[in-house]
Amino acid sequence: MTPDESRADAQPELPGGAEQAIGGGTAPDGPLLRLIKDRRVAFLVVGGLNTGIGFVWFILFSTLFRALWHGAGWTIFLTITVAHVFSTISAFVLYRKLVFRVTGHLWLDFWRFQLVYLTSFLLNQLVVPPLTLLLGLHPVLAQLLFTFVIAVISWFGHSRFSFHRRKEER
Repeated sequence: MTPDESRADAQPELPGGAEQAIGGGTAPDGPLLRLIKDRRVAFLVVGGLNTGIGFVWFILFSTLFRALWHGAGWTIFLTITVAHVFSTISAFVLYRKLVFRVTGHLWLDFWRFQLVYLTSFLLNQLVVPPLTLLLGLHPVLAQLLFTFVIAVISWFGHSRFSFHRRKEER
């Protein structure tokens, strides 16, 4: 049997020489997986960074909108919306470059990524405003509490949908 014949049964090689995805996902591994061998941990590391970036956006827009429209309860909805747009764009770039090593399909990946975050966004709009408007929690604390829900939705959505590639595309 020649070396080429023995490789016929092997899984297709992933970009960068990886033989198979680490951590059981269906998307190829990104460069952060050279340092952190468990994709779930790498996802959490980048997720922590994204959470920090997202909170900076949330605090910035919350402060700005409360200053512009002092006492207007509806600004929480505007804050969530604008912070969502800014934070998901940066999150897309970081996940696509560091955790999931994918090429091509940029706009398809982006829209699939946004669909995953749309679920979190809609839940965020349903959960965080009542926590602030009805229960009197500070908006940043309410958002922090909801972040754990977003993390779970994100892991499953991005690893199995946003950056998913069929075996022949890996």
